[in-house]
Amino acid sequence: MTEAERKFYILDTNVLLHEPLALYSFQEHNVVIPMTVLEELDRIKDRQKDVSRDARVAIRGLENLFEDATTEEISQGVKIDHKGVLLGGSISIFADHHASFLQESFSEDEPDNRIINTALYLQKSKAPSKVVLVTKDINMRLKAKGAGLKYVEDYRTDKLIDDVDLLSKGYQQVEGDFWDTIKECETFNRGEDTYHQLKTELITQPFPNQYILDDNHDFVGKITDQFADGVELLDIGYDRIMGQQAWGVTPKNIYQGMAINALLDPSIDLVVLTGPAGCGKTLLAVAAALELVIEQKQYDKIIVTRNTPDIAENIGFLPGTEEEKMMPWLASVTDTLEVLHKNDNCSASSVNYIMDKANIQFKSVNFMRGRSIQNSFVLLDECQNLTASQLKTIITRCGEGTKIVCSGNLAQIDSNYLTPVTSGLTYIVERFKDFEGSANIFLNGVIRSRLAEYAEEHL
Repeated sequence: MTEAERKFYILDTNVLLHEPLALYSFQEHNVVIPMTVLEELDRIKDRQKDVSRDARVAIRGLENLFEDATTEEISQGVKIDHKGVLLGGSISIFADHHASFLQESFSEDEPDNRIINTALYLQKSKAPSKVVLVTKDINMRLKAKGAGLKYVEDYRTDKLIDDVDLLSKGYQQVEGDFWDTIKECETFNRGEDTYHQLKTELITQPFPNQYILDDNHDFVGKITDQFADGVELLDIGYDRIMGQQAWGVTPKNIYQGMAINALLDPSIDLVVLTGPAGCGKTLLAVAAALELVIEQKQYDKIIVTRNTPDIAENIGFLPGTEEEKMMPWLASVTDTLEVLHKNDNCSASSVNYIMDKANIQFKSVNFMRGRSIQNSFVLLDECQNLTASQLKTIITRCGEGTKIVCSGNLAQIDSNYLTPVTSGLTYIVERFKDFEGSANIFLNGVIRSRLAEYAEEHL
């Protein structure tokens, strides 16, 4: 690649907060960090929020790159060295603060304006090289384009899929009757289970623990092994999968049936449940947790956690212990426990008894780092608001004998920096779909009430 072919990528602050190691994502191209970005990182690094950690990681990454560089090299650009490997590109710091030579399009009162002015200046001075402003701020992208900047992009390196509609649902539905289209099949038994080995083009891009069903629901199977020219299916059957139950809860549709099957499967360590509001994600997870802990005694305790975004206004510091502070955020779980025991003579006493017997613990995501969780059923609720790095922190806490269930609705993201395609929930669905110890199910359909179903479809 010639120097004229190398692009200049100007990074906004929110890119480094979203992905602190984005510095290494541009390979053979040139990365420019405006001085304003360093100033914003400096102001953010001392805040008492998760974003301050990302700011510190980005600052340390920049320090490692410029550690042995001279003043001239910092302004001209140093080679990007990632773990001893030269990527081919360079990184530099541009002194944009009140630079007299910048052709101003905006006043310099706002940090975003100084960054846009920098991009416009480099677009003119570095021609014919392509200068690209990279920012996750939609309004800033519109301002930059309106000011005459030719190339403005979102940070897309962390996107595993282009559209959330392409996200794996955890099952494939084949047209017509499944057996009418199968020409050759080898059937055998392992214990009480029936398996089929078949060669078929009906199943596209198969992966472990993916469910297969046909239009008539006469056949329901699960992929247990893959070959170069075929797959092995566990024959579950529609009646069998719909006849399952967990803590008295039976599936109301085939999607809930597949979810319960995955939740109760001892060979699956990670279950990801996605779907619209009211599809039963939390209900099924809590019911399965109680079944596995109290009835089957596979786990010693239940740990429930979620992040705590300020959806509306901050309600201030809450009194009490960590679990008491988390109770308002985890009301969905306590509501579910009440629903599961609403027919008891004294539902309140039943809930308290079950919480004590199942050793249910409510924990904050902020205090999960550094822990090692053994022999536990972990329920991570509302994880559409978590980043990939936050989910990695939580999942890597799980030790031997631990099962984790991640649930969320990608249509209810509250984070300013996350979209459905960059959410940590999307990330783990795509990254873990080829892992034999995981399963993901998209729960299609709202069963909470006809009011919730109508609202989901029309609002």
